[in-house]
Amino acid sequence: QVQLVESGGGLVQPGGSLRLSCAASGFTSDRFAIGWFRQAPGKEREGVAFISSSGVTYYADSVKGRFTISEDNVMVSLQRNSLKFEETAVYYCATDEDAWRFGGTWYDSRLYEYWGQGTQVTVSV
Repeated sequence: QVQLVESGGGLVQPGGSLRLSCAASGFTSDRFAIGWFRQAPGKEREGVAFISSSGVTYYADSVKGRFTISEDNVMVSLQRNSLKFEETAVYYCATDEDAWRFGGTWYDSRLYEYWGQGTQVTVSV
């Protein structure tokens, strides 16, 4: 059974930085991929970034140049810089047995079967 556990959320000031981590376990293949999503109050869940075990990465246009996703021994981190008020949300990592195949559709949350519990990030003064 695949399990994902996020950590690293908290309160950060606008313009600040925060690093989120996603610890994954239970993969049955050495080919995998993990996506980061966020959901603000009253809004739909949106894709933020994606990384595969082969090193392929994708980013939402809104975070390119400010967020960096990386992977080390099935621990996926999301370094987030220059945070904005509107990026207050619950952040989730997600995966699926076929996630490494997603490619350009990585941002579609409906494709993912496994989700972490989420970690709250609040951007505020």
